[in-house]
Amino acid sequence: MQRPALVNIRGDSKSIAIEDAPIPCVKFLRPARHADERGELGEVFRADLMRECGVEFEPVQENHLLTSRVGTVRGLHFQIPPYAQSKLVRVVVGAIFDVAVDLRRGSPTYGQHVAALLSAKEWNQVFVPAGFAHGFCTLQPNTEVAYKVDGYRSAESERGLLWSDPVLDIRWPVDVASITASERDFRQPCLRELPQYFEYP
Repeated sequence: MQRPALVNIRGDSKSIAIEDAPIPCVKFLRPARHADERGELGEVFRADLMRECGVEFEPVQENHLLTSRVGTVRGLHFQIPPYAQSKLVRVVVGAIFDVAVDLRRGSPTYGQHVAALLSAKEWNQVFVPAGFAHGFCTLQPNTEVAYKVDGYRSAESERGLLWSDPVLDIRWPVDVASITASERDFRQPCLRELPQYFEYP
């Protein structure tokens, strides 16, 4: 995957680098890491730096997922308006292949996706705005993922997109025939079957 251009580094030695993804409203984040004899410290969220990059993100809930098996896909998930959510995703233990798919009708990148490797070792994160389906595949056993959202969970508003839809051309880094997923995620609709949930811009 092509490395994005660096668009913002602010603050002191504990600040966060924020980069545009190939779809620019998706952001890659990497905290500066301050080390001493005790270990390391890094700021994993700064609302002021997000605003400098044009992103208003006010999280109201944080979720934590533990996935035991390598090659497990969770997604592709989203909530529809008026309960649509933006997400800030990071890995606490292990590693994932993370994917965000543009569902905004009229967008020049509609149906396209951004993919990134996130790991506890790298401390890197992805910001996924509302209007995108999100999911990931685990690359290590007992992987733990934490993500902040700017809207509360609404079971009635939860929707999904089929992770294996060939139109999406997502190149999952594991054998697709051996992927583990929930029964629900194996039955999600393809892109062409989705109603028009999100407008662009």
